[in-house]
Amino acid sequence: MSKKKFGVCQRVRVIAAIVIMVTIAAIHAFRIGSYLDGYLYICYYSYASDLMLPFGSYFLLSMNELQFKFLHQWHVKALTVFSVMTFSEMLQFFGISFFGVTFDIVDILMYGIGAIFAALLDKQVFERLIPCWKINH
Repeated sequence: MSKKKFGVCQRVRVIAAIVIMVTIAAIHAFRIGSYLDGYLYICYYSYASDLMLPFGSYFLLSMNELQFKFLHQWHVKALTVFSVMTFSEMLQFFGISFFGVTFDIVDILMYGIGAIFAALLDKQVFERLIPCWKINH
């Protein structure tokens, strides 16, 4: 890949990651869950962040995959995100507060779903719509 194309592709990845992270921040800042009632309210406040954080983290890793060859494969990024989040949840089980304070086994499921959704967006949407998104090995 030429130096110019590398720079363009890197900027595209950075912009995509920033847009995703700003969207996640806006969802939290505007307290979207406060407009929900009953069971949806409880589910949102229990699990929405557990979906969004691994989703955003996946794209923070994608932003750096041009520099780090081991990040080229989607499953490496997804597994890395899932592992870090699950490790955090396990620490909570043992009473160590890190990325949260209460242990919930369903959180681990949500981490997996968030990472899978990010990988699907990466592989099925971004690779098809963004010309320099796909890395040729």
